[in-house]
Amino acid sequence: MAELVTGHAGKAHATAEQAAGLNAGILGLDDYVLNVHDKFKITVVSANKVTIGTGELVMQGRHVSQGTPEDLIITNGSQGMKRNDLVVCRYTKGSQSIESARLLVVKGTPTTGTPTDPALNTTSPLDGGTTYDMPLYRIPLDGIAIGTPVALFNVLKPMSDVWDSLTQTKPVNCVPAHLAQYGTCTVMMKNGWAWLSLDWKSSASDSWGKGDIGTLPVGYRPATDISFKPIVFNAVNNKSVNICKTGDVNYRNDGGSQDGSGFLLHAAWPLP
Repeated sequence: MAELVTGHAGKAHATAEQAAGLNAGILGLDDYVLNVHDKFKITVVSANKVTIGTGELVMQGRHVSQGTPEDLIITNGSQGMKRNDLVVCRYTKGSQSIESARLLVVKGTPTTGTPTDPALNTTSPLDGGTTYDMPLYRIPLDGIAIGTPVALFNVLKPMSDVWDSLTQTKPVNCVPAHLAQYGTCTVMMKNGWAWLSLDWKSSASDSWGKGDIGTLPVGYRPATDISFKPIVFNAVNNKSVNICKTGDVNYRNDGGSQDGSGFLLHAAWPLP
């Protein structure tokens, strides 16, 4: 039977289960730390204690809030043995369907070889599970020493970041004033991609000659250096336009002497 959740019913009727279902439907069925507060930052205090900072997370639709930092005890390691412990957020549904969540350390099995992570509870409460673990950190121990913790969670980007990545921006000029006489080069952003439009009026003519075009703003730059073949105005020219991860945009003559004609390029690349 259909039921209106976000509406006045004349009695208490909205449940935590319905709120969790809405969260899971909007955010997805993965587990996420939200991009606020300390994002559960971990600090190793001693050989048997870590501190987990403040944060908010959503696990299987359940929202868990950590309002103050919390100390967790790591069981001491043993000389000559290695071990992986996991810091988790554990959801539990107990008697009378009382639900709770807390941070704890799940101890791994010591070994002289390569340690493995301890088993966790993985049946989602959305599927009827009464205990569920969201891993936050792996704590490697070598002997009695704690190694560098390894984060195991994803930070969920806010909708404002998603909107910015999808919204088309106005073209941004990449050419500095002292090169403006040679042409135009603009870049814009849409759907997580950068789109570049280049119209260069003249170029170097010497063998393997090159020249600067401009600089891409931060946020428009590719994850790695990439190169494109522009449209040239005659068969004499053979050029490459290079888009660098540093933001530098330049061109190069590929091969022997060429003339000083210009070139065009329309190119796109995914944003990191």
